Amino acid sequence: MKNPRLRRTISLLAAGSALTLAAACGGGGSPSTEGAAPSTAQGPVAEPTEPVTITFSSWVGQDKGMKALYAKFKTEHPNITVEFQDVPAEESEKKLTTQVAGGNPPDAAYLDASNIATFAPRKALVDLESYMARSETSKPDDYVPAFRAQATVDGKMYGLPFDGESTGLYYRKDLFEAAGITEPPKTWDEFTAAAQKLTDPAKKQYGFQVFAPEAEYYFYPWLWQNGGELLSADEKTFLMNNDAGKAAADYYVGLAKYSSPDYLNSNSYDARIGFAQGQIGMYMAGSWFAGTLNDEFPKIEDKWATAPLPSGTAGCKTTIAGDALVMFAQGKKQDAAWKWIEFLNEPENMATWTYKSTGTLLPPRTSLLDSPELVQEKPVLKGFADLMKCGVNYNIANKNWPRVTEELNTELGNSMFGKLTPAEALDSTASTFDRLGSR
Repeated sequence: MKNPRLRRTISLLAAGSALTLAAACGGGGSPSTEGAAPSTAQGPVAEPTEPVTITFSSWVGQDKGMKALYAKFKTEHPNITVEFQDVPAEESEKKLTTQVAGGNPPDAAYLDASNIATFAPRKALVDLESYMARSETSKPDDYVPAFRAQATVDGKMYGLPFDGESTGLYYRKDLFEAAGITEPPKTWDEFTAAAQKLTDPAKKQYGFQVFAPEAEYYFYPWLWQNGGELLSADEKTFLMNNDAGKAAADYYVGLAKYSSPDYLNSNSYDARIGFAQGQIGMYMAGSWFAGTLNDEFPKIEDKWATAPLPSGTAGCKTTIAGDALVMFAQGKKQDAAWKWIEFLNEPENMATWTYKSTGTLLPPRTSLLDSPELVQEKPVLKGFADLMKCGVNYNIANKNWPRVTEELNTELGNSMFGKLTPAEALDSTASTFDRLGSR
């Protein structure tokens, strides 16, 4: 299962992204190898001496923030024109796959960072290590570790993390007060106690919502907090069905008893209605949810707050998701493409794109997350900024991994409806992993 944040990016950033800002490049042809090998040049990449046009695939080309950044780019790099190929977010991976297969991918792209684990093993992306070594602004060590890991395959970075979010806890302050809960729960035991106090089916009020269609994605924080792991270090052994994993799955699936049956088979976006109407006391989501609440339900702005997820034995661990900037190996204008994505990734421009915008995305740079300016601009994001640093990368560069996670999602969802036990769900997924192979 893809991370559930992708479809929400449109509403947060680019409601009009299906429109085309400039014509897409056409034509096929054989893959280009020009510039594919790591460069040994020193110093910043030179500006082109003649006009050059590059293509850039994204679903945010119509966003006001992106247009403003492009206008700024043109003043600084007048010889480079960016031709935007606008594709809806949910169609981006499929479109890029088709373009790569046809030998005519864009020069660069803004994509869900989880897609790097799909494209890099196919040799479709440019290894950015040599470009970053020459850059004065894109330094690997400044990226939050989980986001750097998300952009890295076999020890090489194939993308520049550009925006992101972490998963935390939302809760209704008014329901907490009515139930006599004075502060958000910090441990699993406290969390269970709070969920029990908040649950009253007679009033159609429930303590915490789980989502069967997104069971896999929201399971990971509980797994990691309990000391569990997805795979072994060499990614050849499935570990989720060990004792720590099964205990985490038991706890996570057991929370379904405190969930509204009306939303159990919904996703975390659709179920926002239940939280807004006071039917759900606690809700697990990324920072995107804060923007949704502010935009759609401004009348309850003083009735909700955020907190970290309650910690297990392994401490703070949570899922992260985000978008990255990449260059395609078949591109013929890689130096110019680098100037564009390097510009977007400059700290000032990343800040403009994330916390200085009207949305609720966060910058995946440690220096920006630690900036007092972030809290001043968007106080609601402070907790999620802290959670970014204890985020864990859940993407695996394995062509079979999407099938494994689909199995995990289905089986954990089924266990929420009592069709099998959580342990059986993990064992079934382990069998699928073993059958398909680790690579």
